[in-house]
Amino acid sequence: METGRHSDNERIVTAPGLRVLNDNRWSHPCFGHSLFPENAVAQIFKPSRSVTTSGTARTKGWRLVFNRRSAPFIEPLMGYTGSADALTQVELKFPTLESAIRYAERQGLSYVAQRRPRKAAAQAKQGVGQRSHQPSDAFADATLERLGLAALQQNYRRALDGALNRDDASGPATWPSPMGVALDPTLSIEAKRSILMNWAWTEYQVDQAPIGGISENNQRSRLHEVERALLSLEREVESRRDHGMVDRNVA
Repeated sequence: METGRHSDNERIVTAPGLRVLNDNRWSHPCFGHSLFPENAVAQIFKPSRSVTTSGTARTKGWRLVFNRRSAPFIEPLMGYTGSADALTQVELKFPTLESAIRYAERQGLSYVAQRRPRKAAAQAKQGVGQRSHQPSDAFADATLERLGLAALQQNYRRALDGALNRDDASGPATWPSPMGVALDPTLSIEAKRSILMNWAWTEYQVDQAPIGGISENNQRSRLHEVERALLSLEREVESRRDHGMVDRNVA
């Protein structure tokens, strides 16, 4: 009987054919003679996409490889790394996780099957969606620093954090131009900052389009307009603050 344990993202199974130092029993794979050594331990995993390519061909299906059973050595003449363990060169491909596990069990292998938790996968997917539609703190900070407004970074972070509670409208869908947001008397300063920074993020993505700052629907980036509106807004805020201080001093 095999023994196993589960964690959030892997299943570890010790097959009956694997003997430990204090185990005198001898057992066999499910059918016939195993193709692999008695002390072989397999790793079953789904390949990840390489960060250097956008292709997904190598991420299809599942792989079964073997843990190294002996330490590598340095070949004295040529200096390259060698190994006496031929199993490290074996890589088997399977269409599904279940088929890889069935194969390992037929061969009487101990194995570790790695799998991604559904909850974590859903959270990661949700996080990607959020990052694509909302500016990160790093983007907002860099934009403000470029405009000479680095002292306001914390103010903009608070404004962006409160966007959901205020139910801020979409800038491009509501105002004909970014300056319209800066001049709208019905909006609070926090709402203006949040809407304009979100609009800057949208236009930045257009600006990064592969065809000279033109989006898929042939719209040109208006990032420079948004940046002018941000500068205009903060000049107005500073002007109001200065006038307020003068009025208090006169009083």
